[in-house]
Amino acid sequence: MAAAEADSCLQSFELYEAESKFYILGTNTDKTLWRLLTIDRMEPSELNVDEDSTVHSQSDYLDLLKVLDEDHRSTGGVKFVTNCFGIIGFIKFLGPYYMLIITEQRKIGDIFGHPVYQVTKTAMIELSSSKTKPQLINSKDENRYKKLMQTIDLRKDFFFSHSYHIMRSFQKNFSDPKEGWELYDTMFVWNEFLTRGIRNILKTTLWTVALVYGFFKQDKLAICGKDIMLTLIARRSRHYAGTRYLKRGVNDEGRVANDVETEQIVYEDMLGPRQISSVVQNRGSIPLFWSQETSKLNLKPDIILHEKDKNYEATRLHFENLRKRYGNPIIILNLIKTREKRPREIILRREFDRAIKIINSGLPGEDHLRFLHWDLHKNSQSKSTNALQVLLKVAFEALNLTEFFYYQVSPAQRTEDYLNLSTTLKNGFGPHVCDENNNCGNADYVDDLDDISQDNTCGSSDPGNGIAEDSSEVNGSAQIKPLKFQKGVLRTNCIDCLDRTNVAQYAYGLAALGHQLHALGSLESPEVHLDSPLSRHLMYFYERMGDTLALQYGGSAAHNKIFSAKRGHLKFAIQSQEFFRTLQRYYSNAYMDAYKQAAINLFLGYFEPQVGKPALWEPESGDEHVLDDDTSKLMKRARSDGSILNKSKTSMSSKGPNGLLNPAFTGSKKEGQHPNQSSDSMQGMSSTSDNSMSKLRYTPTPSHVKHISCELDYCNGSGESNFLDLDWLSASDNERSKAISTPDVNIPTDNAVGDVSSGTTDDQTIDIQAQGLSKDFVQWVNQGEAFWY
Repeated sequence: MAAAEADSCLQSFELYEAESKFYILGTNTDKTLWRLLTIDRMEPSELNVDEDSTVHSQSDYLDLLKVLDEDHRSTGGVKFVTNCFGIIGFIKFLGPYYMLIITEQRKIGDIFGHPVYQVTKTAMIELSSSKTKPQLINSKDENRYKKLMQTIDLRKDFFFSHSYHIMRSFQKNFSDPKEGWELYDTMFVWNEFLTRGIRNILKTTLWTVALVYGFFKQDKLAICGKDIMLTLIARRSRHYAGTRYLKRGVNDEGRVANDVETEQIVYEDMLGPRQISSVVQNRGSIPLFWSQETSKLNLKPDIILHEKDKNYEATRLHFENLRKRYGNPIIILNLIKTREKRPREIILRREFDRAIKIINSGLPGEDHLRFLHWDLHKNSQSKSTNALQVLLKVAFEALNLTEFFYYQVSPAQRTEDYLNLSTTLKNGFGPHVCDENNNCGNADYVDDLDDISQDNTCGSSDPGNGIAEDSSEVNGSAQIKPLKFQKGVLRTNCIDCLDRTNVAQYAYGLAALGHQLHALGSLESPEVHLDSPLSRHLMYFYERMGDTLALQYGGSAAHNKIFSAKRGHLKFAIQSQEFFRTLQRYYSNAYMDAYKQAAINLFLGYFEPQVGKPALWEPESGDEHVLDDDTSKLMKRARSDGSILNKSKTSMSSKGPNGLLNPAFTGSKKEGQHPNQSSDSMQGMSSTSDNSMSKLRYTPTPSHVKHISCELDYCNGSGESNFLDLDWLSASDNERSKAISTPDVNIPTDNAVGDVSSGTTDDQTIDIQAQGLSKDFVQWVNQGEAFWY
């Protein structure tokens, strides 16, 4: 096979150590082709790597090992260190370089035969040798930086693919194929900085893996006799990444905090001609200059609006970036409060509305930002409003404007070559030449949920909306359906872009899923019942995603009152759960976030240690979030089997991814030691009931909705929407909204603490005291304002 083909996919690696060099041998899946990478150890404070251009066969590989061992015989030969699955990158603090590698991986799904893996174990290897190590100062600061780096848990929520560009949406991969270097420059590759050195030297990405941070879940559904693969991906942006109170709003470059791109992929899991659909949405912090001070005394710190950008240039840059990535229209769904006893969120609500209007005043009509300000908290408390039903109406209208990606593969295309990714995507989504042949089954990544049965999901009460319009026959054979692209994106936000935002994103995902399955011919109508098994299944996906993203940004699982109420959970159980999540989030924000933020800044390269310069934890360092010793002591670093701080003195054996946007956010990773690890230089970084909701469905048609076209004042100056008619949105639609609303569903969504009756129960008090919190503190919490946004 040609060298280019070998270069396209190395998936398995062997690391060897000599006194003066490290050697990495990389191979394809069936181990028929091998490449050699050499890393110099004599100048460990500099990164010196060299790639052998020769492609070796299996027999050459064995001879190569003998030659390398002979070359180093005078210093003990070459010793096997560990197997690995790619280089995460290289990092330098004040002394030598360290190499980060993946030593264990777990398959969590695949995209048309391209496996997707989760990092399950890593190692951090010091490049210095026994000869060069004495020349380096083993300072306290060096060790402190290493410990800080090790708090990034690479085993949690980091995933990658050797053969599919998981950092990009399916539509992007299909319509704008890119390879190598360009992929690492995307906003969703979290180890871009760590791989920059080796990429600059080698001018290739053959030896590295691109890590995406966020959420990945996949499940196979049985719908109308077809196996449908449902995949939900959330990608966090590495730009302006960080923790909740330490990263808010927008920066000068138009990057926002908690920027996450969510993609929902649906395709037929079959051997013959296939169909695939993808839809993308986005969440991100309100793109204004605003902040909240981290407080150990105040559960709900004041919101501070800064007046540094009166012309909203950074806000404008943010939306220009969205338009560049996703096209028009940009639809903004703003869920924050419009009424408060003490103005907090409403301050941002008014300023955001003003910014949108001013930006729109300078844009042609076709580029205007579409927006809807809708107070989810107020409307979810209203007994006359069903929040999910209204959000579903909004979602359908957004989909009418943006549409979604759809592609059908013809039988002829599937017989073509699959050697490179762009060809693979455009010619049948077949397995890559280097993909693994092992069958992981669903056990690795499918939760124990009931299958979506044919009886529950097939058919429609509206046969007029059947699939006949999407397909036809020519000479007795089915005609290929036309290609569709998504144009534009729905951008949803609340204050944190966690809890309320996740509910709205679920509604959009449900509306999109109906359209996607309809396009695939699996449903006769794009409408999906809110209480159908399919809806419940998707809700579980989004609830899991919401919990994961909330833990990453806010320090606790998401507040899921609406989801829990829809399942029929008792109100007290919901309140109790929300109370403890509030406390968990408070503790994380007040005591842990500064340490987490410092680790993120180090991992992403936003702070680079230098000899003679102030350290990261010193106020003079220029880092906006400085650590102190007390904060460091509070940080509990989870340890897996074999911490990176533990060293084995045993000698080594000689051989053994135009889509919608869903923006992103911060990272965190871990420690652990590989079983084969034994060198002093090797250190592992542990990669440690539904009757309460409506049975009705609603698919608005253009005749049902009045789209508004107004000037700057936007229809009498209310500023609530230039996207939808609010009277239509709030209308019951033949009184259906009133019929489907129930008290259980419409519990307050903003009062995670206040909802806990007048005081705590005995059981709650015991649990709270077990966490070391006093009764006085609990009473103060209960008397305070709602904490959940």
